[in-house]
Amino acid sequence: MDPILDEEELPNTFTDEELFTQIWTRPKAVLAYIHEYKYDKYVTILLVLAGIKGSFDRASMKGMGDSMSMIGILGVCIIFGALFGWITYYICAAIISFTGKWLEGRGNTQSLLRVISYSLIPTVISLVLLIPQIGIYGIEIFKSDGDILSQGIIPNIVFYASIALEFVLSICSIVFAVIGIAVVQNFGYGKAFLNIILPIIIVAIPLLILFLVTDIFS
Repeated sequence: MDPILDEEELPNTFTDEELFTQIWTRPKAVLAYIHEYKYDKYVTILLVLAGIKGSFDRASMKGMGDSMSMIGILGVCIIFGALFGWITYYICAAIISFTGKWLEGRGNTQSLLRVISYSLIPTVISLVLLIPQIGIYGIEIFKSDGDILSQGIIPNIVFYASIALEFVLSICSIVFAVIGIAVVQNFGYGKAFLNIILPIIIVAIPLLILFLVTDIFS
């Protein structure tokens, strides 16, 4: 199998600052460096912050503002996101490692978790975008039928621009994850993307079957 990195793209030496700045323009080289040198320095903090971001997303989707105060939501999302949010990414890395072996991949869970954590840099940055969203609409963004249209043109532009930027950053994280998995597994990008899709299928199909069976007998 041909290596995913060309000769000129083999890992260089990166400072901590360069890891966070050059991943935007040289993601393949940065993630290859992280993988090659097992660079774990920021893995934990990135996973914790990404876990907190995921908790806020779930709070919004589940309408937690219908039954909780703003302070309660902030406390729950920060505490439980920090304590347990990273577990989701560990499980994902483990499943990706497992299904990757079907595709002749060679990455173990820790190696995949390492590059996945750094691919979450855009997701972590999007935490900052919660500040204008909460500042403009407060607890309304966490309600199932929250009023997010009543603050006027300028606040609405800022609010929806932050949501659009959050979406773009999410796409960046997915792209970086595909690149990181390609590096670790020694895959092409198509195969790396398939390595992400397979775990989703493995989880989704049993849940769909369970839902159908429950619906039939209910």
